[in-house]
Amino acid sequence: RRRLTDAGIARLRTEAREYTVWDMGVAGLGVRVRPSGSRTFIYHRKTSEGVRKMSFGPAGLRRVEEVRRACLEAAGAGETSDAVKGGRELVPLFRDFAAGPWKAACLDRCKPSTKRTYGFLLKRALLSAFGARRLDRITRNMALDWFESYSRTAPGNANRALTLLGQILNHAIVCGHIETNPARGIRRNPGRKLTRFLSREEIARLHLALDRYAQGSASEAQQADIIRLLLLTGCRKGEIVHLRKEEVRDDRLELIDSKTGPRTVLLSEPARQIVERRMANGNSPWVFPAPRDPSRHRYPGLRLWYRVRRDVGIEDVRLHDLRHTVASQAAMNGVPLPVVARLLGHRDVSMTMRYAHVGDREVEAAAERVGKAIYTIMSQGRIHRSEGDSFAKLLDSAC
Repeated sequence: RRRLTDAGIARLRTEAREYTVWDMGVAGLGVRVRPSGSRTFIYHRKTSEGVRKMSFGPAGLRRVEEVRRACLEAAGAGETSDAVKGGRELVPLFRDFAAGPWKAACLDRCKPSTKRTYGFLLKRALLSAFGARRLDRITRNMALDWFESYSRTAPGNANRALTLLGQILNHAIVCGHIETNPARGIRRNPGRKLTRFLSREEIARLHLALDRYAQGSASEAQQADIIRLLLLTGCRKGEIVHLRKEEVRDDRLELIDSKTGPRTVLLSEPARQIVERRMANGNSPWVFPAPRDPSRHRYPGLRLWYRVRRDVGIEDVRLHDLRHTVASQAAMNGVPLPVVARLLGHRDVSMTMRYAHVGDREVEAAAERVGKAIYTIMSQGRIHRSEGDSFAKLLDSAC
């Protein structure tokens, strides 16, 4: 799969067998290359009666953008009911494009959680503002006014909706409906800096508080184990709350799915003890089943966390900050960033660098050590100079 271009199609090499290169812009569009050297545009479209296969002729006779538009016309999703008036082709409405070509090429490939998020943003933010407008009628000022208005009430969601708007309009460029993205370059709202993590003293106090709650009700004990496991592994909350028994492998967790796809989480001895204890909870497929219905995993909300952090005096700490704490402790103990990235399941080390902070107390301690070391060197230099001056005076008196 690649984004088809006229120049790229011309460079396709013939092989002993026929093959097809599929377009990343329009789902189902491809170029079939035969051993004879012919290159033909083909289009496969799913219908209620099955897959309909179409051909748009030799690639050398038509441009890619022209074929993309023809595919959208054939799919019936790239135009409105009055798509052609007076022989002039109209650009589709934003709502039709989002529900048709963009959904088929982009949204349908996303994970279920991403689909839910994008669906919420489309319904609550984008369709009400741009749904009835043609793609080429969405201007930069229109996008900017919408973003500033939305930011007054929900700056975080406004950032996420702006990103989604940009993705949809970028796909509209690929499909040849617009030439530039009016949402590009709009400055996003500043987000919260990821600088909060637990100090050594706070970790110790948290551990003692969790020990107390572990002796309480079954629900409190379960939540205490989840919180402690988050701190011991650096996992995301969903990875632990949704953990299945089939994903536990002795000293590791083989997660079938996570934010970045399947990954392996190595368990330390304390973490293994927690997991082994929770594995003996009956016939439930979940390591942390729901208290009232063991056939389902526990509800993601952990109310105990708010009580624990109040008792410990860390009310400004979010549950996700435990993940930051793992990264920071690893960095402060000399673990290389690529290793920390693998530990946290990051695809890019640059993401890990956002988490690997060093606390103010550690900075103060380092400054104190460096200052003492330099002062010692300075003192040694003064001693040597004093000894040299005394020796010079002794020579003078001898002369």
